[in-house]
Amino acid sequence: MNSTPHQQIPIHYTPDDRLNRPLPNDGRQLRRHHTARYYVHRVKESLTTRVSKLICSVFLSLLFIVGLITFILWLSLRPHRPRFHIREFSIPSLAQGNGFAATIATYNVTVRNANLNIGIYYDTMHLTLYYQNNLNIGEKPVLFPFYQSPKNTTILYGDLQGSTFQIDEARWAQFIADRNRGSVSFRLEVASSIRFKVATWESKNHKMHATCQIKVGPDGLLIIGSEKEMKCPVYFT
Repeated sequence: MNSTPHQQIPIHYTPDDRLNRPLPNDGRQLRRHHTARYYVHRVKESLTTRVSKLICSVFLSLLFIVGLITFILWLSLRPHRPRFHIREFSIPSLAQGNGFAATIATYNVTVRNANLNIGIYYDTMHLTLYYQNNLNIGEKPVLFPFYQSPKNTTILYGDLQGSTFQIDEARWAQFIADRNRGSVSFRLEVASSIRFKVATWESKNHKMHATCQIKVGPDGLLIIGSEKEMKCPVYFT
C-alpha cells in the first residue's frame, strides 16, 4: 500500500472569524500594563531608599568628624610625664686620696614640662642619693611647692654636704676602691607629688619618682653618656 503525502485541508475564515482568531506569537512576551498605584508604590520605595542612604551617609560623616576631633583633643590634652635629665654630678674630693674631710657632692638636674597646654603643680621635691643602688647616703628637700607652666624647664642645682651627706671612713674607703677600678656608681632619685592643670581643671595627685643612674670617674666628675643614658626614667606610685 503506497503512502501518500499528508494533505493539509485549507481552512478559510469568515470576516467574523478573523476578528476573533488569536494573533501569531512571535516569541515575545506580552507587555503588562501596571496600574497607577503600582508606579506610586515604586516611587515611594525609591525615595525611601534614597533618604535612608542619605541619612546613613550624613550620620557616618558626623561620626567620623566627631571621632577625629576627639582624637585630636585627646592627643593635645593627654598629659605627658615631666622629663628629668642629669646634666652634672661630681664629688671633687674623689680625685684626692685623702679627701674624706671635705667630701661634697654637687648635682644639676633639669625638669622639663613638655606638654603644650598642660601645666604641672609640684609639691616639695626631695632628692635622695644612693650608693650601690640601695644604700641611702644623702638626702634633702630641693624645691618647695611650685607651678611649672607648659613648655618650661626648671633646674635643680645644689649640693650635698655635712648633715645631708652621710659619709664615714669605711664608706669613703669603698669609694676609693671603686674609683681605682674605674668608676663609682650612684643612683640619684627625685620624688614629689604632682598634679596636672588644664585650664581650670586639675587632676588628682600622683606620687612621682625620677631615677638617675650615675657613674663618677676617677676625677670625681660625671661620666657623660648619650642623651638616652642621661635621661632619668619617671614612674608613678
